Amino acid sequence: MVYRVITIILLILLAIFFIFPLYWIITGSFKDALTINARTPQWFPLNPILDNYVKLFHQPAFRWLLNTVVMAVGSLILTCFTASLAGYALAKKRFFGKAVLFTIIICAMALPKQVIVIPLLQEMQFLGLRDNLLSVILPTVGWPFGVFLMKQFSETIPTEILEAARIDGAGELRTFFSVVFPMIKPGVGALAIFTFVNSWNDYFLQLIMLTKRESLTLPLGIAKMQGEMSSDFGLIMAGAALAAVPIVVVFIAFQKYFTQGIAMGAVKG
Repeated sequence: MVYRVITIILLILLAIFFIFPLYWIITGSFKDALTINARTPQWFPLNPILDNYVKLFHQPAFRWLLNTVVMAVGSLILTCFTASLAGYALAKKRFFGKAVLFTIIICAMALPKQVIVIPLLQEMQFLGLRDNLLSVILPTVGWPFGVFLMKQFSETIPTEILEAARIDGAGELRTFFSVVFPMIKPGVGALAIFTFVNSWNDYFLQLIMLTKRESLTLPLGIAKMQGEMSSDFGLIMAGAALAAVPIVVVFIAFQKYFTQGIAMGAVKG
């Protein structure tokens, strides 16, 4: 009983420790400059204002937000779709070079993105996609971790169910979408969260691929504002809050599948 109480107290303290920065950013975005820079911190805005958000949207912040949402959602959909198909094929299909291909995918997981950024940039310039959102969406589609994760989940599918679907006359795509996909939904949910967060926060790739002001994403836009308006902490906090909230919303929306996915992975391991 004492151990359980101590554990709960520690978990509560850790939760407060990790949530506090987000709380401080969100509440700070509703404070004026004098309150933010005051020696005595105001833990909750007594006179909340919206001036910081008004100034933020006088910048092309809405365009930056839209660019980021399109980029993250596009990466999420394409990555989950391709990784699910690839993971299913690697787990349940027999073909020449399967072991070699999977070994290459495992090796690619350990390869830093900085190693391939120059050829990747040259490729996007050759395709005419520089300063286009596709230049930050397409490199994430073949995410090796996503393929690996979906392969592990696809291996839990009983082969007998797939054989029964073929006997009933289902083709490959119908078998995948009607039988396989519903069974690997927890894995897809976990991958959706990983992909969205990874794409949303991939500052390095966005910095390399996007340079025009109208094509910037929200992380790049906030960094640009920090350089131009380094003393306006309220505006910077408003931008940071706007960048953080969608990630929290996506995590809450997919939390059920994410939890199931982690639990299934733990049982399988």
